[in-house]
Amino acid sequence: MQEYKKISITRDEVVPTAEKMRAAGVALAMIHGFINDEGKPNISYEYEVGSGIESYTVDGESVLPSIAPIYDLGAEWAEREIVELMDVTFEGLDTSKRLFMPDNMLDGQGQIIVTPMDELIDKAHGKKGE
Repeated sequence: MQEYKKISITRDEVVPTAEKMRAAGVALAMIHGFINDEGKPNISYEYEVGSGIESYTVDGESVLPSIAPIYDLGAEWAEREIVELMDVTFEGLDTSKRLFMPDNMLDGQGQIIVTPMDELIDKAHGKKGE
């Protein structure tokens, strides 16, 4: 089984951590984001260290520096995805084009279009909302 280690960091440690990992030849596995129990963002940077994963996690920050200049598209796409799904901004990240959210969303950060399942089923069966 792969070892998993979680390390809490501040927003000011995001770039130095990424630079240290890149210089050591460590791969960025993924950047994850979710909303914690207090309704604040939780962003974790997952690095493949040896045979395990080290997760460097920033809690409660909605503005973080981008690590795309360090890890190229490996970071850029994950950061752009998080921007579209959550109210999080990565400083220095080009978000002028969307990955999957509609381009006509005027203030698109963190706005997921959610349709209740019963409405989707009704639409699939040609029914209008009752």
